Amino acid sequence: MENSDEEDNVNDEDGAKVNHLNLRRCRLEEEHDGVTPKGEEPDWEGLYSEQVESDRTSGEEMNSDGREYLSLSSCNPSISSLSSSSSNVSSHYHAGISTSASSSVLGLTPPLPISTSSSSSVLGLTPPLPPTVDLLAVLTDTKLSLDVYRSGASVLPRLWASIPEHLRGIHYLRLGSEDKTALDGALDVLPHLKDLRSLAIRGHVVYDSQGTPLPGLLTTLPTSLSSLSLLVHVDLSFNQLCVLPSCLLRLPVLSTLVLCYNHLWELPSDVGHLSTLTYLSLIGNKLVSLPVSLGQLKALQSLDVSDNLLEELPNEIGCLGELVSLVLSNNKLKRLPETIGCLHSLRELIAFSNDLRFIPPCLDKVPLLKMDVRDNPLGRPPTPPPLPHRPDAFANIPELDLLFNQRSFSVTSAGCHVFLPGGAVLLFPPGCVHKPTTLEWVERGPQRKWVLLEEHDILLSRPLELRPHGVTFLKPVEVCVPHHRKKGREVVVRKYDGKSWSTLTTVLKKGIKRHCIRSDGRPVRLACCFVSQFSWFIVVARPVTDSCSVTPAGALLVSSADPGVKLYFPPDSTSQTCAITLQVLQVSVSEVQTLCGDPQASVSPLLCLSQTPSMHFLQPIRVQVPLPPGVTGHTVDMSCLYLLHGDPTAQTWTDITSQVSLYVTHLYAIFYITHFSWYWLWYKTQTIVGGMVRKVYQRLKQFKVQFLVLQRKTDPSQVLLQCLQTNKVENQVQSLSERYDGPQPSDLCDLLEGEQFFAGFERGLDIYTDRPDCVGGRLCFVFHSSWKNLKEVYISPAQGLQGPVRGQVSFYRGESSRHLPEEVARKRKGQDSQWLATLPLRLPALNSENKYIVEEFQIPPLNLGDPESGYLTEANLLSISLRIGQDWHIIGINLGLKYQELERIQYKYRDNLGAMVLDMLFLWAQGQTNAGPGAVSRLAAAMIQSGRKDIADELEDIVCLGRQKYNESLRRVGLEAEEQPLCESQQECVQVADT
Repeated sequence: MENSDEEDNVNDEDGAKVNHLNLRRCRLEEEHDGVTPKGEEPDWEGLYSEQVESDRTSGEEMNSDGREYLSLSSCNPSISSLSSSSSNVSSHYHAGISTSASSSVLGLTPPLPISTSSSSSVLGLTPPLPPTVDLLAVLTDTKLSLDVYRSGASVLPRLWASIPEHLRGIHYLRLGSEDKTALDGALDVLPHLKDLRSLAIRGHVVYDSQGTPLPGLLTTLPTSLSSLSLLVHVDLSFNQLCVLPSCLLRLPVLSTLVLCYNHLWELPSDVGHLSTLTYLSLIGNKLVSLPVSLGQLKALQSLDVSDNLLEELPNEIGCLGELVSLVLSNNKLKRLPETIGCLHSLRELIAFSNDLRFIPPCLDKVPLLKMDVRDNPLGRPPTPPPLPHRPDAFANIPELDLLFNQRSFSVTSAGCHVFLPGGAVLLFPPGCVHKPTTLEWVERGPQRKWVLLEEHDILLSRPLELRPHGVTFLKPVEVCVPHHRKKGREVVVRKYDGKSWSTLTTVLKKGIKRHCIRSDGRPVRLACCFVSQFSWFIVVARPVTDSCSVTPAGALLVSSADPGVKLYFPPDSTSQTCAITLQVLQVSVSEVQTLCGDPQASVSPLLCLSQTPSMHFLQPIRVQVPLPPGVTGHTVDMSCLYLLHGDPTAQTWTDITSQVSLYVTHLYAIFYITHFSWYWLWYKTQTIVGGMVRKVYQRLKQFKVQFLVLQRKTDPSQVLLQCLQTNKVENQVQSLSERYDGPQPSDLCDLLEGEQFFAGFERGLDIYTDRPDCVGGRLCFVFHSSWKNLKEVYISPAQGLQGPVRGQVSFYRGESSRHLPEEVARKRKGQDSQWLATLPLRLPALNSENKYIVEEFQIPPLNLGDPESGYLTEANLLSISLRIGQDWHIIGINLGLKYQELERIQYKYRDNLGAMVLDMLFLWAQGQTNAGPGAVSRLAAAMIQSGRKDIADELEDIVCLGRQKYNESLRRVGLEAEEQPLCESQQECVQVADT
């Protein structure tokens, strides 16, 4: 048997990779102590794999690609015992044992009338079995291995003629395929082995005298093989198959199919009939493509197509929802389909040695995925640059660019590619309408009746209405809506059909450069979906949503936003299939500590769980969540750990720590629940109360904002009002400072996404109240964090007022205040309890021509320095002041001005930034008239200290150029001084002056 063992080892090294599915089953059996209940079918795949692994002495092996696999025989005690019993039987028999004894051990009736030593000659084996090998070594009650010697397949017909009743009970059969004549005879017997579970007909099993493996000669299988209805495992590796035998497609319970190292160049279109297939290995064939019907293999968990000629994968591969392992190495793949991101069960993706230039971002959403993408040209530009990807069917579709005043367009049966103003794109495929149809588009304002936001949603687009509603297209129409960017969130398109909102399957794209360009020159971001009817569409960003369907068999759901969050659904936890949705919200620990006043407070991510239909589970669901930051299983004080349950309807939080089974590991907290809602783990050294948790939760939904009120410099009656997030205010003020004047932005306020607020003009100011956005004389806004929240209005003095008016604009909350904490909503008492902020406005008087008298800042005549060393005039200071902007205050301090003087300037010109800058500069300049030379250098030094070296450089250029002009004027009148060598800066000034 030593030679046979060596052959088995070589055979296994050249064969298919170890079945990961059997490995998983073995591990499950370990968890259940390896016990197989009575009356249940054993794991035929695992039992067969024992024959491959039984002679190994190591528990692990290293595959050719460097990955480790666990030996299957070490997983299943039943497999190991079966292997040992087989070897023991063969070791107890030798050439001197009588045939009757052999027959009795085998249970053959009648016994063979020959001795074991002469069995090989009687059965006609060529060459005969070695003297140390007994027939019992290849034949047991349920297993027959005829691939351990050359021409072993020829024994099968003789055994069938002698002991057919015993062969009918065979479950596992292994044949070599290096002898064509012997193989043909064995194939005729196969359809009679009705109890067969596992069949292997492989080449490269035995070797010639030079040690070269003999190739398999199998080219097809008889159609009658489909009668083996119990066959679950088939291995046909190292043969001459050019097409997949059709009989395999009619095996009703086939689970594992190994076809490595054949000559297959395609798979049949009806391969999807193998609905029970869980493992498919096609290593080392000549496949150039995979059929779309591959997506019908819903039970497939492992697919290996390495060492082929594949250039692309079908999009339908995304339908393999149970796929755990996908091996694509050593092919010619240029890209992976976007649908691969739908494989949420995928844990292993091996794609090394291909031609992949990038990895689809959708794979980032697959939890716990391990990838091997070595030896790919990742990040390198393709050569030559590829043409824009566009389906051939749409290549000749006419294009239509609409203007803002073109609200309707016509679509014919030829289709149309429509580009709307603002970046939206509509793609009508050929044949989507029977006859020419007129359609319309309207871009709505982000008002509440057009926008529905769920908890923590953020609006990213204006509502787009496409009309007429209710018209059904013959083919789906692609609608692409432009949107803003929001990191760390999932972007989806929502549709409103007039009755309810629904979330559509969304694909993110970039607009075509010649059509969809933003103001900064970059392509517009598009959120695309396919629809059969027109309606209202918006784009929203929501927390990353993970979902799964739970059946009575159980399930596992892992958060793609935080893989540490897991939900385990045990078997029989539900009597019907239900849809589970999980959202994870990350929380800033520093903000929680500030709000709680507890420097040691910490919180876990917030879990938002829901299910459809809503019901209690029959078995407790195991929930795993990371421990709060800074807390580990070794340091946690369980008396400070609280589990909070939230009610999204009542906006309340309840401490349920004592009502659930809660325990911790080193990194995670685990608890069991029977219904879904919101759950939040807190670690707090002080007493925890529901009100504090509600306050922190409300803060998660709020944005820190400030208000701006600016008047146009050339027309003070034109007023711009804007609400911005705090981090955007400074840049906005700088960009508007050339056209507008106004007070400093308001103090910080808190607003919710989608919250309504009003701007009221008071104390002598009035606006045109017949505007559609005026409610009760106040201007109505709806705050959206991704929008500018900006409106421009014209103001006038209240009726009966004349002369200049110093009024104000106050901002008030709208209806959403009922969800806010009382300390936030009620900053004032009385009638204006919803008050947010107030900013001043100054309206000048009218002159005789009924125009506003715009007060100009009076600039005193001023010269600093002397002509010989260079000097600054009031004109020079004016040009410099235009560039100072918001830095005037720090520059004034560095110039030596008193803080009280700067405060006076700020109060005096609180609504005129330019006047503040000029007053500060000339106040300093007047103090330098008697300070002697060096005023210009002191001004430049103050600019450098204030971080404005650009202005300091401009000062040096002005002085240098002035000195040069002064010297030129002296030369013209003959009073030039003795020439001195020019410094480098003076040489540059000469060149500028000459120019």
